[in-house]
Formats: sequence, C-alpha cells, structure tokens
Amino acid sequence: MSSVVDYLLKRGLISPPSFLKSNVHYEVIMGSVAYGVSSDTSDMDVYGFCVPPKHIVFPHLAGEILGFGRQHKRFDVFQQHHIKDEPSRKQYDLSIYSIIKFFSLCMDNNPNMIDSLFVPRRCVLHSTQIGEHVREHRKEFLHKGAWHKFRGYSYAQIHKMKTKTPEVGSARYEMVQKFGFDVKFAYNVVRLLNEIEQILIEGDLDLERNREQLKSIRRGEWTEKQIIDYFETKEKSLEELYTKSNLPHSPNEERIKTILLECLEMHYGSLDKAIKLRVPIDKIIDDIIGKLEIIKKQL
Repeated sequence: MSSVVDYLLKRGLISPPSFLKSNVHYEVIMGSVAYGVSSDTSDMDVYGFCVPPKHIVFPHLAGEILGFGRQHKRFDVFQQHHIKDEPSRKQYDLSIYSIIKFFSLCMDNNPNMIDSLFVPRRCVLHSTQIGEHVREHRKEFLHKGAWHKFRGYSYAQIHKMKTKTPEVGSARYEMVQKFGFDVKFAYNVVRLLNEIEQILIEGDLDLERNREQLKSIRRGEWTEKQIIDYFETKEKSLEELYTKSNLPHSPNEERIKTILLECLEMHYGSLDKAIKLRVPIDKIIDDIIGKLEIIKKQL
C-alpha cells in the first residue's frame, strides 16, 4: 500500500521533515468514514506514525547529554491541515506522529489514538510489517483509565455543542440553522460513550457497531435534550461498568515498552548500542532454577 505522505510529497503539497518520506509505517482514515457514518472520502482525516532517525529517538548516540548544553529539537508530530489535491478533488488533514509519541498517547488511552488502531481494515491506507505488529497488539494498550479519557472527551463535545458558534455561511452554520444544534458534536458525544462501553465490557473496540444510531443523530432525528439525557443516563451505568470491568486499572508499561522496542528493532536492526534492556526478574529466577537443576543432575 502506497503512503499518503509519499503521494502528497510527490505533488508538492506538504513540507514535512526530510526523513518522513521513507519512514512512515502506518496511515489510516479517521473521522466519520471510520465510524461507518459517511462514505464520502473527499475529506480525508489521516492519522499515522513514523519511526524517526535513530539519533532522534536515542539522542545520546549523537553525543547529546540530556540537560547539558545545546539540546536538539525533538520530533513528536508532523501536522498539516486543509491540503487540497485538485486532481482527486480531495482535501487532507494530516497528522503523522513519532512512534514514541504515538505509543505514549495510546498508552494513555487518548481516544483519537486508540480509535486509529481499531479502524476497520478498509480504512487502513498504508501499513508496513511494523504497523501490522502494532495493530496485532492493539488490545494490550487498553485499561480502565480509558473511562476517564473518553468521558472527558465526551464532556468537551457536549460543551462545544452547547456553546460553540460556527462561522456564518459555513456547513456547520447551516447545520445548526437546520437542526437547532450541531449534530456532529452530538453524534460524537454518543459515539465516545458507546466506545468506552465496549472497551470496559469486552476489552475490544468495533468502531462501526453503532453506525445506524449515529447516522440517525446526524440526520437530526434526535433532539439536543435527548443527547444530554443519553449522556447522563449512560454516565451512571458506565460508572458501574468501570468498577466491574476486568481490564487492568493502568497500562502494563513494561509490556508496551517491549512492543515498542520490537518495532524499533524491526526498523533499525539491533538496539545493543542504543539501549540497555532490563532482564525481567522472572526470567532471571527461571534461569537460576534451570542452572541449579543441571548442577543437581551432575552431582
């Protein structure tokens, strides 16, 4: 699968860091297309991650001492919005994260990052062996802290629905004139609550499961009061689910770090000179027991 970054670069429409072109490992379509609410791909909200050069991830390899002297600029994300590609009649919003930042946000259960790992296969635009490795282990990022993140994002959408005034003449302005409130913010309130419900119960996420419900909201078939009532009712039931959920309370940082290092090894090769890996205590004990067993047999 060809990279969106590569395509836009060839057309001279973006100006990312020079290393980005050949180091993107994952790109997906987000937004209403990923949630099964729209099939219109004229607006492409693209998220993904790349692996920066080794000296950016491990600055000590370039002689940098953290906190001493001139510190080199870190790379977290390349973002460019409203990229118009006239031949295809598409407009792109592009966010390509460093794999380090991407993993950190996923480990925090940031809703946008978590969603990007669970998009339907049809929404995966570009994925290498490293991208597939991360998708394969995507459930390992999930933990009960997701409830706090998703609820916070849902609160924010309600606040915008109640207070944000769209620009006169814009599509959102016309929407508010037609329905009396912003149905895009409204459907995102419901979507986020449905997603966290799945996560807490199943430890998994199907972004398209409630698409018919979300479509009805976008068609204006729900009132603003119904949205607020749904939120208040769902919030109470989700509080109970939170306490009953079998998900871990917090992320397994060591396990996620291992997955990250596996990805970096796939990209760079050996990390022997870059990082000293800690051997898990369980492995040390198993090795000691194994050696004692050998000694016993020899006696």
